[in-house]
Amino acid sequence: MINGMRTVCYPVQDLDAAKQWFTEVFRTAPYFDQPFYVGFEIGGFELGLHPGEPGMPGCVAYWGVDDIEAEVERITRLGASIHSAIQDVGEGIKVVELKDPFGNTLGLIYNPRFDLKKVR
Repeated sequence: MINGMRTVCYPVQDLDAAKQWFTEVFRTAPYFDQPFYVGFEIGGFELGLHPGEPGMPGCVAYWGVDDIEAEVERITRLGASIHSAIQDVGEGIKVVELKDPFGNTLGLIYNPRFDLKKVR
């Protein structure tokens, strides 16, 4: 089951500079800060930054799921293909990127730390 929008990730060429800039823009420090990913909690949602190369496509929206493996199986049966396999990115958080039949990137995220009740 898709639970709703959770995360939008931006590829950035200079992760440290982007982290500093977004910290100032949103007036909050990242809750997750690693060389491969920086995550900010913004109003109950996540803004993620990851190292990117020049010319990489723009942001990817990640939809929250309770069982990422089951959703990947279900959505690929519906015609999507795996663009980037399921990855454990730390602290029990798993992500995957699929390509829909129309060429768009569809991100899924399982994040046991995400608490929708905090948003309400």
